[in-house]
Amino acid sequence: MRSHRGIAVRLAHGTMTALLGTALAAGPAVAEVKEVGPGEGQVDIVAWPGYIERGETDKAYDWVTGFEKETGCKVNVKTAGTSDEMVALMNEGGFDLVTASGDASLRLVAGKRVQEINTSLVPSWSTVDERLQNAPWHTVGGKHYGVPYQWGPNVLMYNTNTFKEAPKSWSVVFEEQTLADGKSNKGRIQAYDGAIYIADAALYLMSKKPELGIKDPYELNEDQYKAALDLLRQQHGLIQRYWHDATVQTDDFKNEGVIASGSWPYQVNLLQADKKPIGSTIPAEGATGWADTTMMHSEAAHPNCAYKWLEHSLQPKLQGDLAAWFGSNPAVPAACKGNALLTDEGCKTNGFENFDKIRFWKTPVSKCASQGTCVPYYRWVTDYIAVIGGR
Repeated sequence: MRSHRGIAVRLAHGTMTALLGTALAAGPAVAEVKEVGPGEGQVDIVAWPGYIERGETDKAYDWVTGFEKETGCKVNVKTAGTSDEMVALMNEGGFDLVTASGDASLRLVAGKRVQEINTSLVPSWSTVDERLQNAPWHTVGGKHYGVPYQWGPNVLMYNTNTFKEAPKSWSVVFEEQTLADGKSNKGRIQAYDGAIYIADAALYLMSKKPELGIKDPYELNEDQYKAALDLLRQQHGLIQRYWHDATVQTDDFKNEGVIASGSWPYQVNLLQADKKPIGSTIPAEGATGWADTTMMHSEAAHPNCAYKWLEHSLQPKLQGDLAAWFGSNPAVPAACKGNALLTDEGCKTNGFENFDKIRFWKTPVSKCASQGTCVPYYRWVTDYIAVIGGR
């Protein structure tokens, strides 16, 4: 998977400025589908790694093959490692659906890249978790621009040989310290290669420096934003790699001596399945997280197959299988019971009741609720690239 920095620069100086400058003032796209007809033969999806499986990695995890046989819609998947990459791909076009996180979804709505979803054409809509049905990251002006898919926290993943007990604070990835093995954490830490990671620094500072007055890690004034960037510049000296490819991160934990990083439950599951000494935790400061929504491109070439997939995506078996595979939580509560792969304890293990404790990703905008004026996302993009570059 390629680095997203070139795309991020283009977003920062072009599309991002235009989209967020309007702050969702652009008129919403109009729903184009009144009824679902015969499929067009395929559906093209941009998705996070591990989100759409056809049994190629593990035969037990396959929610594509049956859909293709039933509908005649071949599923083509392009994986993306960051929300910026997803926005760029949807801007370029050629895709029907995207599994967008909250830091991408409103950008796509503002840019008219996605269309309103006619929920009456998705029969299983009523089974969606009530906490997600009207979530602000896909609902604008009372209209839905997507179908909830999965959600979960960004966890602290750590090597259990180095940490005999789970780290209690995110300080282990932000500040240099000597660990239980007698070695420094310098050069053994990773951080996410996406500008939204600035919010992780801000979340840590909410507890570390309460005098900053941060109320929302995505809504930062100039002083709060500067403090977050200073912390990230300090962290730069600890970093082995800024990761955005889940597979590369798992390899680094196996082979490169990496001992702690913010991560997704997906990587934790992969490493634990491979019998590696890996644990995960949500430290005392809490965690950022993601609530992902399947959204349809405003110019989708295969809308009938897309609607068929939206309905399929809400089936309890798919939702439970995916939650078991990724370590996420289903958007359909019924998936928490009776799934052979997730098991009846799966939702408890994955933190289904922690919804209110997660600071879900959202796009930072200049007009913010907590303090009026905040630093907008296009600056997050350019400044985080500078941090990664050591500036």
